Amino acid sequence: MKNSLNRFVPKGFKPFTHADHYKELDIPILKPNTNHKKIKEIGSLSEIIKKLKIEDGMTLSFHHHLRNGDYVLNSVLKEVFKSNVKDITIAPSSIFPVHEPLVEYIKSKQVTKIYTDYINGPVAQAIQEGHLEELLIMQTHGGRPRAIEHGDLVIDVAFIGASCVDRQGNASGKHGKSAFGSIGYAIPDALYAKVVVLVTDNLVDEHPSDYDIHGEFVDYIITMENIGDQQSIVSGTTMITKDPIGLKIAKDAAVVLDRLGLIKEGFSMQTGAGGVSLAVAKEIRTIMENRHITASFVSGGITGYFVTMLESHLVDKLYDVQCFDLWAVYSSSKNDDHITISASRYANAFNKEAVVNNLDIVILGATEIDVDFNVNVTTDSYGKIIGGSGGHADAANGAKLTVIVTQLVKTRIPIIKERVTTITTPGEDVDILITDRGIAINPRRLDLIEKLSKCNHLNIMTINELKDMAHKLTGVPRKLPQTDEVIGVVEYRDGTIIDSLFKPYKRKA
Repeated sequence: MKNSLNRFVPKGFKPFTHADHYKELDIPILKPNTNHKKIKEIGSLSEIIKKLKIEDGMTLSFHHHLRNGDYVLNSVLKEVFKSNVKDITIAPSSIFPVHEPLVEYIKSKQVTKIYTDYINGPVAQAIQEGHLEELLIMQTHGGRPRAIEHGDLVIDVAFIGASCVDRQGNASGKHGKSAFGSIGYAIPDALYAKVVVLVTDNLVDEHPSDYDIHGEFVDYIITMENIGDQQSIVSGTTMITKDPIGLKIAKDAAVVLDRLGLIKEGFSMQTGAGGVSLAVAKEIRTIMENRHITASFVSGGITGYFVTMLESHLVDKLYDVQCFDLWAVYSSSKNDDHITISASRYANAFNKEAVVNNLDIVILGATEIDVDFNVNVTTDSYGKIIGGSGGHADAANGAKLTVIVTQLVKTRIPIIKERVTTITTPGEDVDILITDRGIAINPRRLDLIEKLSKCNHLNIMTINELKDMAHKLTGVPRKLPQTDEVIGVVEYRDGTIIDSLFKPYKRKA
């Protein structure tokens, strides 16, 4: 990896060193914490928070399976900060606009450091304006459990929202009025946090046998009226695009995959939940149905579209770390081959059973991509924080073939840059870029260039040629000014730093 990836990295952080064979590494991990009470204490939010005696400097964790409908983080922190506690680190797996109350705690220095995999909305804006006392640490969905298991992220108290909990502390997100399906992001927290607190609106005498968190790891159970809005799990589109441009990209992607011989009996894949990615899945499905092909598994965030493939016997198994719609939520409790997994099993680089490391194909999107195939899904072209890696970098590194699908120009802005504003996924993990106006293959993949260059149906170009084409359509974008004031860092899946996030430049009046 080029040394330029380490620009503006704060002092004390590890330089980027890329491991090519994670599955072959023998990395020791900590033993799960089993020092929990056999008898669970059950009470209200205020009662349990008082018992916990949260102190200055502690780290509290949360999960985001209810996404923009989550009520747990806001409710817990409101109660925690009724006392004069400060200098708290929080580690939610993702942060959404619903978590706007966090802004007040950041500005008052009650919350001083944040670890997360994805962030957008008012909290991201407040951090970028420089209100967070310490750095924002942006991890991947696999990097977070790695950090927890190896002691890089030590959690004092984990607050885990669960839609079904029994009195022994067995829990899941599969049942109840607030069911959200997989609870995979919270499983590492349950195993390794010093204290584990379940938060539920559905306390039962005995959980069905399909629970994902075992009561032996749980200390307290909080009951509240409602842990979240189930309907707000769906944020953004989870429907196949009807846009002709997106459909053309999807058809070209399917042709590429078929030409490479990857759509075959027993193959595995992952796509995003966006409209174009799902359109690629539809094109792949058509090929599978015509040739009577069955995939071994689909992984990642699961939508109803993949549930239909499972129930149509086109896919043997779904490995689900996050449900993206209510159809997937329902399937997680109904279908035996819809398997909910922990974030560690999904994408931890040092977990030898990591599902993403066995992917044949992954289809991903991009906010920006540069001439070295580095991809940005963390910020926009102005440097504004709009998301984060999630599982992007994990799947790109693990899969045999990583394909980026995107329009060449979006809202008059060319997607291909000389250098992306922020590196989310390093170019060495990206193989092919498919746009509406041409296809570029990473020069590292000479094998792909040889196989695809003879296909007359595909418009194969260099990435620089695609960039020049975009500039003819939009003009050459002017270089935007940027400050050197670091407000956060971007971690790769192995914990090394690949880029930094900056306070925005302000024009002089």
